[in-house]
Amino acid sequence: MLAQSEWKGGTFFEGTTEDGNAVFFDADPTHAQGPSPMEAVLMALCGCTSVDVVNILEKKRQPITGLRVTAHATQAKSAPRVFTHIKLIYAVSGPVSRKAVEDAVALSKNKYCSVSLMLEKAAVIEYGIVYTDEEPEP
Repeated sequence: MLAQSEWKGGTFFEGTTEDGNAVFFDADPTHAQGPSPMEAVLMALCGCTSVDVVNILEKKRQPITGLRVTAHATQAKSAPRVFTHIKLIYAVSGPVSRKAVEDAVALSKNKYCSVSLMLEKAAVIEYGIVYTDEEPEP
């Protein structure tokens, strides 16, 4: 695996992979031209675990119709500003088994998601699951 980053001027950088895929980073506090590198790490975490959960549920023949993973992160107050705590919220749609979803999320977190397993060396990672097709309780 190969990746590189090229400075494009100011606070703007282009990251590319050996396959030619590109992502743009903006280190300016406004992030007007792209995510910061740390935001990109959070997006990678969300993407990695999403792929796992959908694949696991599809293999279990669960009728998932949607998934959104949101990461809320806390960083250290001083440099290096590593993540110290991350809370993942899985919003799942479809008439899926709660047990199947819980098992899929746990398998992703504890076994399959490489990004999560790397980040857990520095940060506590917790998660919650929301079933979006259910009626809210009064």
